Amino acid sequence: MGLLLLLGVFTLCVVIGLPVAFALGISALVAFWHEGLPLLIVFQRIVAGINVYSLMAIPFFIFAGELMFHGGIAMRLVRFAQNAVGAVRGGLGIVNVFSSMLFGGISGSAIADISALGSILVPVMKDKGYDADYAVNVTVTSSIAGIIIPPSHNMIIFALATGGAVSISKLFLAGVIPGILMCICLAVAAYVIAIKRGYPAEKFPGWTVLVISFFSAIPGLLTAVIIVGGVLSGVFTATESGAFGAIYAFVVTLLVYRSITWDKFCVAVTSAVRTTSMVMILIACAGAFAYMLTFFRVPDRTVEFMTGLTDNPILILLLINLSLLILGMIMDMAALILICTPIFLPVAQSLGIDPLQFGMILLVNLGLGLCTPPVGTCLFVGCAVGKIPIERAVKTIWPFYTAIFVALMLITFVPAISMTLPQLIGQ
Repeated sequence: MGLLLLLGVFTLCVVIGLPVAFALGISALVAFWHEGLPLLIVFQRIVAGINVYSLMAIPFFIFAGELMFHGGIAMRLVRFAQNAVGAVRGGLGIVNVFSSMLFGGISGSAIADISALGSILVPVMKDKGYDADYAVNVTVTSSIAGIIIPPSHNMIIFALATGGAVSISKLFLAGVIPGILMCICLAVAAYVIAIKRGYPAEKFPGWTVLVISFFSAIPGLLTAVIIVGGVLSGVFTATESGAFGAIYAFVVTLLVYRSITWDKFCVAVTSAVRTTSMVMILIACAGAFAYMLTFFRVPDRTVEFMTGLTDNPILILLLINLSLLILGMIMDMAALILICTPIFLPVAQSLGIDPLQFGMILLVNLGLGLCTPPVGTCLFVGCAVGKIPIERAVKTIWPFYTAIFVALMLITFVPAISMTLPQLIGQ
């Protein structure tokens, strides 16, 4: 009865339009009251949820991404990508994917990717004769690279949700090959559709222009090298690396590119504070909610239920993927990482799946959910940037969904994709 009350109140709060963070907190509070537990524990769990040193890296990563967005780094990355691969037939679609891989690996945010690159590339693609739905769909689906390719604040949230079972540095390593693989699949889909629709090829600007654009992009690209390299080398913790990355991004945009103004800086700070506040409130309330899930033995019951349905590991993995994908379509990503990790990780581990590989499976599934109605945040932002109805984008986005699904299946059933780098370089 207590579990039904917990889930029922949460569902009701979401249906009536309450923010997910408040829905998590209220449902946990009601469940605590129903079970006769001291209500003081609720607030202790809320405080404990965010009283974690590694979480301090999140505002630094977010702030660094905002500085790069407003400071002109994204434009230089797009210019380099366009000079490198724009000469291919329908090359602007591949440029879009390639740019997302570069910028997403720096910003660590799918929304930042769409906001920064979409506002640059979508109008250019439309002017060059590309259909608006194609431009939006490429931008939206390739934005998931920001979730998978390090650094990613979602990886830090996942590491927290595992209770310290995985290290952030190994998660960063585990995300490199899956992120690149997914971008390759999306680039193939973009190329095939471009050929089918007869989109043009850009003229190759010449090696001199390509080299110049590459060197112009290097200061921005070094942000990711500093953040990820600092963590992997042991020079910085994730938090210290994020702080140094934010300082470096500020110095680059102010002194090297000289493209950030006081007004842009204020906008970056305001946006970073707003996003960080939302994430932290969500993590805090999810801590209390996750406590009640454990109290009701939901992780143990999930393992028993799934292994009771079948002992075939392939079918169980498919069930996990399906469950995560459906949940990702209707809920916020950060909340789902905190809720689903303690539920599905024990199931995956019972099949011999390493937590690092499960993390990649989880992030790709929930990333795909961000691009899928009815609550596809990335899809909504992309359509707003492209100024097209969501219905028009959804009608033609299926080839890109298929590309991500192919990458997801490879990540799910080929452990080496996620585990090779952590095993070779891991600490």
